[in-house]
Amino acid sequence: MIEHQRIKTTLAKAKAVRPLAERMVTLGKNGSIHARRTALAALRQKNAVKKLFDDIAPRSAERNGGYTRIVKLGQRKSDSAKMAFIEWVDMGEVVEEKPAEEKKTKKKAAEPKPGETEGKREEPRVEEPPTEEEKPAETPTPAEEPKPKKRRWFGRTSGEEK
Repeated sequence: MIEHQRIKTTLAKAKAVRPLAERMVTLGKNGSIHARRTALAALRQKNAVKKLFDDIAPRSAERNGGYTRIVKLGQRKSDSAKMAFIEWVDMGEVVEEKPAEEKKTKKKAAEPKPGETEGKREEPRVEEPPTEEEKPAETPTPAEEPKPKKRRWFGRTSGEEK
């Protein structure tokens, strides 16, 4: 939860994680070396402890408790388990904006550069009339028969040897 800010999980697991998360934020607010080592013993990830003490705990400095929120989502279709989000109370607005931006950046990263895509898109359009010439070149490829899969020990006949 420290790493992702929000987790979609079952309601029972969210309720089980809440006391641990609240305790870690309390340690983070303390800020001492002993508190940092205690958090490291529980979390076992240095980067999570660093994020907890540097980012999450200072945002919750004025709160006396109730650092997490559980939002019920309904039931999962496969097994009808009750689902919920568990998230930081002070991260509500920022978390909602980030996933939308990440999806957009991933789509942009997956596509080649805009200048190159326009050039590539125009070239196939120009080459569409000569596709008739290319079609005879493509026809021999499907004419080849697929090779049968080699069967292992269970497919050997009595005539075959190792």
